[in-house]
Amino acid sequence: MANLVASVTDGVLEQINTSTTTSSKTGTTDLGKEAFLQLLVTQMQNQDPLNPSNDTQFVAQLAQFSQLEQLQNLSNTNEKSQIFSLVGKDVILTTENSSGNVSYVQGTVDFITMSGSNISLSVNGNLYDSSQIQSVLDSNYVLNKILPSISQTVALTYDANSPADLSFDVNLGSDAAAATQVAVVINEKVIDASYVSIKDNQVTISKEAFSKLENGTYNASIAFNNEPYYTTVSNKVTITVKNQTVSVDTDEEETTLA
Repeated sequence: MANLVASVTDGVLEQINTSTTTSSKTGTTDLGKEAFLQLLVTQMQNQDPLNPSNDTQFVAQLAQFSQLEQLQNLSNTNEKSQIFSLVGKDVILTTENSSGNVSYVQGTVDFITMSGSNISLSVNGNLYDSSQIQSVLDSNYVLNKILPSISQTVALTYDANSPADLSFDVNLGSDAAAATQVAVVINEKVIDASYVSIKDNQVTISKEAFSKLENGTYNASIAFNNEPYYTTVSNKVTITVKNQTVSVDTDEEETTLA
C-alpha cells in the first residue's frame, strides 16, 4: 500500500507520488475512509506553526468523518437487507463469456450466501454475484407469462347450410403452468369432449356440436387443464350459429291478406 503522507513546502502540500498504485486507482474520484484519515494525519503533522489549527477544527473534521462512516455502514446494511429479501423472487441476471458477449439468465433465487463483502445468489443451481442483477420480476408477471392464453379475438360462424368444423389457435402455456387439453363451454354447457380436439396449439370443434343450438351468437369459454391453475379464457372466442331458417305459413299469409 502506498504511503499517503506527503511533505509540505511553504505551506503547500506537495503532490503525492502514486506511481505504485496507478494501475488500481487510475480514474477514481472516491475518498475512502483510509485516505480521509491519512489526509487528516498529514494535516496535523504539517500545520503552519504560526497559524496552527485549533482543537475545534480537528473535532469538526473527526465528526464529519464519523458521519461519513456511519452513512457508508448504513448504506451497506440497507443494500444487504434488500439483497437478502430477494430469496424466492424471480430475477434476471447478466452474464458475460470470455469473448465479451452478454447474455441473460432468468430464474428464482434459491438462497443467498455471503463471504466477506461478496454476496452471491443461487439461481438455477448456479452462483452469481449480486452485481449481476439486472431486473427483479413480480411473481404475478412471471406467472402470467407462462399461463395458457388466447392472443387474438376470434369470431367464428357455424352455418347449417354448409356445416363445417370450427378451429382457433391457443397458447397452451409453458413450464409448470402448461396445459395438455381444453374444455369448451357454450351457453353454460360443456361441449362433449369427443367433439373437441387439439393439435399443434389449435383447437377444433366438430360441426356436430352445433347442430342442436338455437340461432344466436355465443361467448365460448375455453378452460385449460393446467393444474392447479385451471386457467379459463372467456372473452376471446365468439361463435355465431345459423342453424334454423325462418319459414312463412302460406295458408296463414293468405288468410291474413284476405
